[in-house]
Amino acid sequence: MNDAWIQQIEFDARGLVPAVIQDADNEQVLMVGYVNQEAVLKTLESGRVHFWSRSRDALWCKGETSGHAQQLVEMRLDCDGDALLIKVKQKVACCHTGYRSCFFRQWTPGGWKEMEERVFDPDEVYECS
Repeated sequence: MNDAWIQQIEFDARGLVPAVIQDADNEQVLMVGYVNQEAVLKTLESGRVHFWSRSRDALWCKGETSGHAQQLVEMRLDCDGDALLIKVKQKVACCHTGYRSCFFRQWTPGGWKEMEERVFDPDEVYECS
């Protein structure tokens, strides 16, 4: 297979494109991350979703620390070529704060309200630095 397909992705000046991560079973939006060309290729090769960490300036595989991996089900490119939708099978939870989705807060007239219960304790999953 030639690589013309990856050239259809409009990576920004830093070589990144946003990726919306969605649960393949219930369509819940789990998170938004950034991917570069290497992350896209590693995701497709391994079947596990990889991202580019802007804060660490490094490639990482979702679940490599927590075990809460994302198994690739489907990848889609938007009409402008500048965003990806990645449908996954999510193991346990997505958010590093212990919630299934990173979008666990909803705006209400009184402010942001947590709309989900925590599914794991981050202190028990991640080592303290």
